[in-house]
Amino acid sequence: MSRGDGGGAIRAVDGATVTTWQLCSLLLDYPDEQWHERLPVIRGEVSGLPTKTRRPLEQFLAHVDAVGRTELAADYVATFDTRRRCCLYLTYYAHGDTRKRGMALLSFKQAYRAAGLELTDDELPDHLAVVLEFGATADQDAGYKLLTDNRAGLELLRLALRDAGSPWGSVLDAVSATLPALRGDEREAARRLAAQGPPAEEVGLQPFGPPEFMPSTTGARR
Repeated sequence: MSRGDGGGAIRAVDGATVTTWQLCSLLLDYPDEQWHERLPVIRGEVSGLPTKTRRPLEQFLAHVDAVGRTELAADYVATFDTRRRCCLYLTYYAHGDTRKRGMALLSFKQAYRAAGLELTDDELPDHLAVVLEFGATADQDAGYKLLTDNRAGLELLRLALRDAGSPWGSVLDAVSATLPALRGDEREAARRLAAQGPPAEEVGLQPFGPPEFMPSTTGARR
């Protein structure tokens, strides 16, 4: 499959990209017992990736080996559940807790429905792990478009994790390596979002989206 990158060129979503998306989706989930049971298979898949995605994932897996399970789980919660700038929900960076986010979330849901998928009630459609799994297993073109359309937020998350010294920054490095280099406008959008932070809720305005798609920044994937 292929997708235009915004500059007229066609980019193939190759097997290595699909594998990287699937692995990153798994690694961005909460590190519970099942997560650890998958690691041997994940390690085997990582070893066959090209250098640009293999190295950052190997770096992350080396960190996993160096810390205990309890410490890793606590770090996950401290990183993604308590840091506003390390949110795994992609539309949060552009829209925050505003009614506009409800409409943005609907666009994700519509992409999934077009591929014949329905999310469970405990999953928000813009969670990065959900988007990566969708692109890897359901519709490569649509997954690629969702990632590139939300590239500024994705880059902001990657930089925030890097600034925090988080091991999950390496996972985001791998995701970023599967996408085209940032264009100037995307870099500027990332800078603007970093400076402003997500917008606050617009007081007195009812959300356009249905309640199940409205803001949540806690671990809906658990």
